[in-house]
Amino acid sequence: MLAALPQATWSADRNTAEPEAPLNEKIVRVPVQSSPLVTLEVTVYMPAHSAGGGPFPLALINHGASHDPMNAPRVADQFIPWYFLSRGYAVAMPMQRGYAQSWGHLTPHGCDVIAIGNDAAKDIRKVLDYVKDIRGIDARQIVVAGKSMGGWDTLAFGAQNPADVKGMLNFAGGVKESDCSKPDESLIMAAGELGSHTRLPSIWFYGDNDQTFSSATWKGMYAHYTAAGGHAQLVDYGDFQKDAHAMTASGAGLPLWIAKADAFLASIGMPGNEVNPEYLPRPALKASGYASINDFSAVPYLNARQKTAVYASYLAAPPPKAIAIGSTNGMWASGGFDPARSAMQQCWKVSQYCQLYAVDNTVVWPRQESAPPRTDFASLQDVNAVPWLHADGRQAYTHYLTTTRPRAFAIARDGGWGQASGIDAINAALVQCANGHQECRVYSVDSDVVWATK
Repeated sequence: MLAALPQATWSADRNTAEPEAPLNEKIVRVPVQSSPLVTLEVTVYMPAHSAGGGPFPLALINHGASHDPMNAPRVADQFIPWYFLSRGYAVAMPMQRGYAQSWGHLTPHGCDVIAIGNDAAKDIRKVLDYVKDIRGIDARQIVVAGKSMGGWDTLAFGAQNPADVKGMLNFAGGVKESDCSKPDESLIMAAGELGSHTRLPSIWFYGDNDQTFSSATWKGMYAHYTAAGGHAQLVDYGDFQKDAHAMTASGAGLPLWIAKADAFLASIGMPGNEVNPEYLPRPALKASGYASINDFSAVPYLNARQKTAVYASYLAAPPPKAIAIGSTNGMWASGGFDPARSAMQQCWKVSQYCQLYAVDNTVVWPRQESAPPRTDFASLQDVNAVPWLHADGRQAYTHYLTTTRPRAFAIARDGGWGQASGIDAINAALVQCANGHQECRVYSVDSDVVWATK
């Protein structure tokens, strides 16, 4: 989501949806049934510079359920494949039967969620056998991951203890069938059955406010799975926005799971270090201390109407989000791959001198580069504390306090003064002050008094 100043507009710009790094995408059709013929649509990503590299470890990722399978996106929960690409993995993402361009249909099994998982596991096996023979794939280093229904299918596949797979990553895994009267109870009991047969290690990621699988359900699944002998690590990442089930579809969720995933991969002898950082959003910037996020008066360049109408809408937007502000305009972005990058790219299309003002609810706008350090000489609002000024100068300082930032106020020993607002405000204020006056010094920059007595 992108918003322009002063009016809010939105755009589905491609740069908000994918990393700029090459995905080297290839779509293959994998036969999983001969009579009648059924082939699955499989998306394969190879990491950057794959033409001269490899072989690469492989992550096979299974997708979740959809109420409209034929129109389901071919790549969903994108931050899972992008994570693996950033760690140097090739990625394969099969679409289940009846989803997108895959043929066939899923067989209903009601409350028999083991049968549902086993059907998918047979197709996963055939896809894996096909994909691991693709040039550039290291068939000795394979992990399988899945989200929601795909996480359950991953666990069902793992119960077959495939010799060529080293471990599993389960993101909010589970199944809910409309013709099952006790779906939660079925999942909990079936998880115990899977755990009793599984020797592969796994890591499970669940959140407390998951709107599909309650915490009681997935905690019960984990307890039964491990009690039956399954070797699994549980990561409870607490609440995530309005629905923890959507955590892997948002860049805001990355800090909740990538470090745990890295450690798990390393523990099973698989690569777990970032080697291609361009596949993930840039690390969050630290707070600059320039202002608090709710201080509308501190927002630079924008007029009162822009601040009221659009900065308020930015504050109301869900993370991940970022706002970039230029000398005459600005843009904010919410969601997508890297909102900070998107906001900057869009800002430069409508303005100049763009900088990030805030990322999520953190102000990252820097102090003016040549600004002296803040002092405790006086309160910013104390007009009478400003040295040397005559009545006209104090009136000018009173007006200065109402101007937009960036801004600066300079004074001279003989009562002269200069004020400026905008690009290079400090030098502009000093130049104005020096027009007929000597020994001009900066008194205030933005919201700070920087005057030093010595």
